[in-house]
Amino acid sequence: MKNLKHVSVVGMGLLGASVTLSVKRDMPKCRVVGYSHRPETRQKARQYDAAHEIAETLEETVKNADIVILATPILTFEDYFVKIAPFLKPGCIVTDVGSTKVLPHKWAAKHLPKGVFYVGSHPIAGSEKRGLEFARDDLLTGAACVVTRTAASDAAAVGILECFWARLGCIVRVMPPTKHDKIFGMVSHLPHLTAMALVNATSSENIKFAGRGFIDTTRVASGPANVWADILMTNAATCAEGIEKLIAQLKRIQNAIQSGDEKKVKKLLEQAAQKRANLIQYKIDQKELF
Repeated sequence: MKNLKHVSVVGMGLLGASVTLSVKRDMPKCRVVGYSHRPETRQKARQYDAAHEIAETLEETVKNADIVILATPILTFEDYFVKIAPFLKPGCIVTDVGSTKVLPHKWAAKHLPKGVFYVGSHPIAGSEKRGLEFARDDLLTGAACVVTRTAASDAAAVGILECFWARLGCIVRVMPPTKHDKIFGMVSHLPHLTAMALVNATSSENIKFAGRGFIDTTRVASGPANVWADILMTNAATCAEGIEKLIAQLKRIQNAIQSGDEKKVKKLLEQAAQKRANLIQYKIDQKELF
């Protein structure tokens, strides 16, 4: 970490710009360069002073970088690996902030040159809002961040990224990409699917009567469709499995209600309430909430 002098971020949306702002705040000796393929976003990033430099080309962005972070939709990663590969210096670490990890590891192994190290990253931060105007230099403070490695991953590169995200205020965990995708398929991707389905199952007339509970429950359905389509399509098998598990649980409560089994209904409700209470207490104990 003491030799880290240049970090580049490709993609200047909410998360990408929050990373550049966090590096500026927490790593004052490190130069941070940002890039967006949209000229209007590059101009806005300069207006917001989101990085030390907003480069005009990918080559300018990555050519001297010690760490390159992709903060674009996941299905763009493979193309970006191909485009940046000729310009990366030996020893450069390439990572990303995507919500799925199995495919990015495969794409990186296929396209990045020898002497360049890929390690996956997934900072669990953000909101349903999008755009660099909502970026904050404290968005990563106290957030969990999963770093993913395989048997082929460079141990030193993994260690550097652990330290990097910790320096930006994250609580870092390391795991294989397969484990990551299975976990987040259930605790992140399935909730988004559930919120989407609930909104789509409610008529336009009835939804006008929705209270705070409905709005809180469906908050994540406001996420950008292009980003979430990429996430779901790159973790399709786990998402499909999660949907089956959710349907099974809904069938249990449906059967209990239809058969008039009040005891079973209460049991299922109490089981969920207790499980969620345990989760909240765990997050408080880990200082991930409040």
